[in-house]
Amino acid sequence: MKQKNILIVDDEPKMRRILEIMLQQMDFNVYQAADGLQALQEIKEQLIDLVITDLQMPNMDGLGLLKQLRAAANTVPVIMVTAHGTVESAVAAMQYGASDYILRPFELEAVEAAVQRALKLAKVEQQNSYLRAEVDHGWGEFIGNSPAMQKIYTLIQQVAPTKTSVLIQGETGTGKELVARAIHRASPRKDNLFVAINCAAIPADILESELFGYKKGAFTGALKDKTGKFELANGGTLFLDEITEMDFNLQAKLLRVLQERCIERLGSNSRIDIDIRIIAASNRNPQEAIAEQKLREDLFYRLNVFNIELPNLSARGSDIIVLAEFFLQKYTTEFGFPYAGITMETQQVLLHYPWPGNVRELENMMERAAVLCAGKAVNSDYLPFKSKQPSNQVGKTAPLQSDEIVCSDLNEQIERLECRIIKETLEQTNNNKAKAAQQLKISERSLWYKIKKYTIS
Repeated sequence: MKQKNILIVDDEPKMRRILEIMLQQMDFNVYQAADGLQALQEIKEQLIDLVITDLQMPNMDGLGLLKQLRAAANTVPVIMVTAHGTVESAVAAMQYGASDYILRPFELEAVEAAVQRALKLAKVEQQNSYLRAEVDHGWGEFIGNSPAMQKIYTLIQQVAPTKTSVLIQGETGTGKELVARAIHRASPRKDNLFVAINCAAIPADILESELFGYKKGAFTGALKDKTGKFELANGGTLFLDEITEMDFNLQAKLLRVLQERCIERLGSNSRIDIDIRIIAASNRNPQEAIAEQKLREDLFYRLNVFNIELPNLSARGSDIIVLAEFFLQKYTTEFGFPYAGITMETQQVLLHYPWPGNVRELENMMERAAVLCAGKAVNSDYLPFKSKQPSNQVGKTAPLQSDEIVCSDLNEQIERLECRIIKETLEQTNNNKAKAAQQLKISERSLWYKIKKYTIS
């Protein structure tokens, strides 16, 4: 386990030295600063897990340091050092976010107890912040009782209790991350962190440092140690979204982590053992990605121990109406409107629409309808499309209608036209991305981005 870094802030060298000896006996790394200003600089340069600061110091006292840290949204735990005569000041400092206080002269047992309490509280708060993020993320998309979803629920229940790696496949907007979170929450790892990272959203060099972390000085700009996602997820679950977009060389390093269950931070030779479950996801066909050398075959077999393939929304039947009503009620409540439901005619339109953007598109559509209806029942006039074409015509692109042009702004018209051109070019090139990009005179990477943006299947 990585040693924790503790910063001692006191203008008296003798006091710093006494605390340093105590903390080193407890197997902590110790840094020192003579006042609050020096402490702020040290915190900028080092990854500090805990601050122990005297209350009364020149330049910037302990309370000033605490206020500066909290104003900068820095949640590092802070323990105040005080003499018997100034205990009230230390207690007052706790109102500003101090974790605890210790009295001088120091007693080893009291110092150790305060440090352990503060570090434990910080860990709990970190976990709570992740849990709050999960709650904020919402579980609305993970609703439905169609046969297709019942199969998914069964697969989740089967794999959750195990340590098995999972590969989730599905189009953009089908809820891959929600399934990964469900597996984590139903697993023995549920009390530890679920850490998600989108491999397509981060450049390769930055993604490597995000995953592995780094030591201070490992590269230009590495001003202090950084904990990577592998370490952060230790004991829990790491979700790698869009795994086929990860750099090919970085995939080899990921494979090694899966095999050896340990990592090294960038710039370090120290091995750190990790116990994590990997869940990966992709909106691409893995075999095609392997053929195009976008995915290592050996990594694929490591990840694809247990496969879950999510259905498109158009294949989920009556779930479409259940989800639409859920999202509409969610947003009408959020906007302060009464809930009036969806007309039967509109339900039929929703059931026959092809949903290229899947659940995400449906949620966006219901949010828009909630705004436009302002408490009235949703009818087809409030939908952004007029067509009631059956889903087997999804691949055909109709020309822009005059009423669509009138009711949309210029950006919407341009995006709709761009989407249509890309679809037609892909059809002409038999879905060959390289040829299509060449014809469109854009890079293949740009083409992939636009395919994702417009959820072109």
